Amino acid sequence: MSDLPLIQADRAVPPPAPVTRTGGRGRRLRLLSTTDRVVITLMVLVPLLLVVGLIWLPALATVGLSTTNWDGIGSLDTIEWVGGRNYRDVVNIYPPFVPAVQHNLLWLAVLFLVASPFGMFLAVLLDKELRGSRFYQTALYLPVVLSLALIGFVWQLLYSRDQGLINAVFGSNVDWYGDPGVNIWAVMVASGWRHVGYIMLLYLAGLKGVDPSLREAAAVDGASETKAFFRVIFPVMRPINVIVLVVTVIESLRAFDLVWVVNKGRNGLELISALVTQNVVGEASRIGFGSALATIMLLVSLVFITLYLATVMRENRR
Repeated sequence: MSDLPLIQADRAVPPPAPVTRTGGRGRRLRLLSTTDRVVITLMVLVPLLLVVGLIWLPALATVGLSTTNWDGIGSLDTIEWVGGRNYRDVVNIYPPFVPAVQHNLLWLAVLFLVASPFGMFLAVLLDKELRGSRFYQTALYLPVVLSLALIGFVWQLLYSRDQGLINAVFGSNVDWYGDPGVNIWAVMVASGWRHVGYIMLLYLAGLKGVDPSLREAAAVDGASETKAFFRVIFPVMRPINVIVLVVTVIESLRAFDLVWVVNKGRNGLELISALVTQNVVGEASRIGFGSALATIMLLVSLVFITLYLATVMRENRR
């Protein structure tokens, strides 16, 4: 018994185990190398500089120019500060502004009340994994990858008064793009054709992320597919609904390419975006006045963008 302490003292003492740093949930923390830090810095800094230089600085410059009177040609010394006069002139003495606001609101109503629900309906059908659903998804989404300018030329083949398909089929002689009574509806149909595919894709992605147990629970309770969708599935897709709302509002505000291709936003196709272009790069070249119109569009867009960001941040906290 007296020899045991000597035997234990002769044994080699093992070295201490290395200490591994772990995070709050047991995850290992690895120290970043110099190369990793450089790559991460560039990945953050380059997009940040591009966003600031190409979006925020021009936006702030637009807001500043909206309080001036400048033709964009003379030197900076010729810039005259006029305060809020441009905004008062836009509202009070600029005749195309009121029709442009009405057309933008009409554009928003058609996209939100007709095109968006139709896109959601198509998404529900395609979510059932019907035969050929991949083909239908591709065909319906194809207009989204086309620019609105190109869509305008495509629909010109249908709307042409002399050689258009619609007039040829129905034997009519309607000038779909030239008649101010119908051209706004014609271009909204063309824009809605593109918008439907985008909304379909958003809702289809949202439906794929819905927990299948919710559908099973609704079926067990005896709810029909329609009731299950509107009372269970549709409320769950609240983030998607907010995204659709924001996208629809922004699409209605920045609608420009199509009407500019048709008649440069005149003769019944007045939109705020077209008025901005007419005043900034048109014959009048009123930079300050056009900047005031652009600032109005920016403020309206920021309201819905803020709503979207608040919703996303709230969902992330949950």
